[in-house]
Amino acid sequence: MYVTYRIIQEAADKFGYPPVIRMTAPVDIGEFEFIRSTQHFGRSHDVTMFIFKGQQLIVIAKHQYPPGLFRPPSGACHPGESLEDGALRESYEETGCKIELNRYILQINVDFTCGSKTIPWKSHIFTGHYISGEIHPIDTREIRDVALASIEDFELYKEIIRYKTASGGLNYRARLHDEVLKLL
Repeated sequence: MYVTYRIIQEAADKFGYPPVIRMTAPVDIGEFEFIRSTQHFGRSHDVTMFIFKGQQLIVIAKHQYPPGLFRPPSGACHPGESLEDGALRESYEETGCKIELNRYILQINVDFTCGSKTIPWKSHIFTGHYISGEIHPIDTREIRDVALASIEDFELYKEIIRYKTASGGLNYRARLHDEVLKLL
């Protein structure tokens, strides 16, 4: 794990100490192996950004998502990168936007489980606001589309996840959204 306690502490000192909650997220073997494949250099985290542009949020859709499904941008910090720098870089890569972080709003410690196997993971969730840039994906290999959404749109996204996917990872994202929306 290269996002160390010190890196997390630095983000909390600057952006506030978030509540920490714990979850379990069952996933199928394909998702489990996909998560495992993202663990370069011992990665066990993501940084997720709820980026406001006015009253709306900037959201992304990956290529494999069903039509109409979006979520906040997220990604991995690089080894040696702070949570802030990783969040700013990932936001730009996924949305084309320069942002400023406001608050470290939540940390979720989640265990992705598949049978008796477990991958421990931390989601570091920040709020931020749009500074500049044309809203479009820079990393088009990973991101299909970028849009603006209202907070109410997250209910639709949850319904799409529930009825149009069988993804444990996306169900975890829906639960993450629910927890964050309680804090906004």
